[in-house]
Amino acid sequence: MNIFNIYLSGVGGQGIGLLSEIILRAADHAGHAAKAVDTHGLAQRGGIVVSQIRLGASAHSPLIPAGEADLAIGLERHEALRAMQTALRDGGTLAYYDTVLQPLPVRLGTAAEVSAEDVARAAATRSITVHAVTRPDIEDPRMQNVAVLAAVNRLGLIPGVEGEHYERAMDDLLKGAALEANLGLFRAAG
Repeated sequence: MNIFNIYLSGVGGQGIGLLSEIILRAADHAGHAAKAVDTHGLAQRGGIVVSQIRLGASAHSPLIPAGEADLAIGLERHEALRAMQTALRDGGTLAYYDTVLQPLPVRLGTAAEVSAEDVARAAATRSITVHAVTRPDIEDPRMQNVAVLAAVNRLGLIPGVEGEHYERAMDDLLKGAALEANLGLFRAAG
């Protein structure tokens, strides 16, 4: 496999760490060489959380050069736009959960809230394919990450990684009711 770069971004508490680990382990189960790194920042205070995953034997560092991600995954609209603008290559793919957790500048009135139309307009200028995910029926917002993962799987956005690989990864990482709930959502949304 040539190098395939995945950039994930969200806000602390959204499950970026779990999502990243599921994708990393799924890639491993699929037989891909993989490297990953997480940046947590102020995650406990609702700050930005970023994970980077590089698939392919010729990836020597887990850090994705700016503007070279093939796939950006965002768990919030502002973070999706930021990931697209800073990490995603022209012609890449953005998958994001279409929700807004207002960053401080929006709450203070010094910045405008990002709309889905803003994301679509920015993507169109760079030939980026956008997949916005929303599941209003999810009772626990901590599971929005798995709704996005199900879309990534359904659309085949990570080469060579299949549903069975994601499910095995979830089984590695989760147990009991959490595993059952997440597998149920993954299967229903996929």
